[in-house]
Amino acid sequence: MSARVPRTHPYIPNSAPDVRAAMLAAIGARGVEEFYADIPAALRLRRPLELPEPLRSEAELTAHLEELLARNTAVPPGRSFLGAGCYRHHVPAVVDEVVNRSEFLTAYAGEPYEDHGRFQALWEYQSLMAELLAVEVVNVPTYDGFQAAATALRMAGRATGRHRLVLVGEIDPDRLSRIHDYVRGVHELVPVPAEPAAVRAALADGDAAAVYAQLTDFSGRIDPELPDYIELAHAAGALAVVHANPLSLGVLAPPADLGADLTCGDLQPLGIHPSFGGGNAGFIGSPDEPRLVAEYPSRLFGLVPTEVPGEYGFGDVAYERTSFALREEGKEWVGTAAALHGIAAGVYLALMGPHGMREIGETVLATTAYARQRLAEVPGVDLADPGAVHFADFTLRYTGGRTAAEIAAALLERGLHGGTPAGEHEGRYCVTELHTRADIEHLATALEEIVK
Repeated sequence: MSARVPRTHPYIPNSAPDVRAAMLAAIGARGVEEFYADIPAALRLRRPLELPEPLRSEAELTAHLEELLARNTAVPPGRSFLGAGCYRHHVPAVVDEVVNRSEFLTAYAGEPYEDHGRFQALWEYQSLMAELLAVEVVNVPTYDGFQAAATALRMAGRATGRHRLVLVGEIDPDRLSRIHDYVRGVHELVPVPAEPAAVRAALADGDAAAVYAQLTDFSGRIDPELPDYIELAHAAGALAVVHANPLSLGVLAPPADLGADLTCGDLQPLGIHPSFGGGNAGFIGSPDEPRLVAEYPSRLFGLVPTEVPGEYGFGDVAYERTSFALREEGKEWVGTAAALHGIAAGVYLALMGPHGMREIGETVLATTAYARQRLAEVPGVDLADPGAVHFADFTLRYTGGRTAAEIAAALLERGLHGGTPAGEHEGRYCVTELHTRADIEHLATALEEIVK
């Protein structure tokens, strides 16, 4: 019997030094560090993880986790005024009922690859989402809206062969970080204010691949200049990539109707519960133009005729363009994504219908306007941008001397989540259809006690 190969990890067989060295030699790598070269230094932990001592039994583990969970605190939906990309909306019970069925309960787009039931569910999602976005093509969801934005910009770069990306207005810092990390080394980012003159100046050299703008920005402001940005992009030979909150499209014009080439965003508002680090999925939509469809790295499902007259199956469209077919030669790598959230969004859209989407959009728009008006009446509180129209998110400016961090902490002591600092004396809030006038009045009363 041959000697047992020494192992350095009980659950990773290929961690034995000789085996690892052979693997590195086979691919021509000098060390494991080469695999992490693309991860920015600021994101890397240069020390061992601070892990507790291992627990020796299931009972000990259960007790430990219960102790940790007992530290969590929660507030009712009407007492949470957090938003900025992840929102509390009503999720109809049937959405959870469908996505928790065993035949759907996986993040994969379809395993095995003959899973036509899941393919049909995602095709239905794509069809409903295409109607909402006023486009013809929608992808199987990406990991989240951040990834959708980054991928849409890479698509624009490949389609135009250009390298500069003009980013307009106030963008979620986390989304901007993802975009930067995903396009660095390939594209140059050019941030500009939300002003047509600034966009025009950034496009003057004629080398822009895309103008990236937002239907509603990080502060929830609806940008009235969006059609101008799209027109300027096209005049410069660039593509217009627009980020949108899909729930707003029942009341706001879809970016595609304004001329956008690619529309992207996060599906979370469409029947997906917010959660700790999850509950997100990204969408990208476009017209059915070959030069754009060819650049989608993710799967697209379409109708496929069968041998039975009048019956159809569901399968991949242009599968050969994906990394599933091309592997390391793919334009972008696509792996386990958020397909289950796509099914949730499809169920939600089917339940809501056009009239329901219009009603909820109008409700959020009106509730946001009322909340801004009522909270601005609090002494020591002003609107950060009083002339703008907002959807869900908005920012308040405090003039009473207390900082935004102090006010947010004082609200939390009163069982209210809100006022995320957006500056030393500015706090960001959000309302949805779940907030009543009584909820907003409760927040106003608390601010009257806190803001001095």
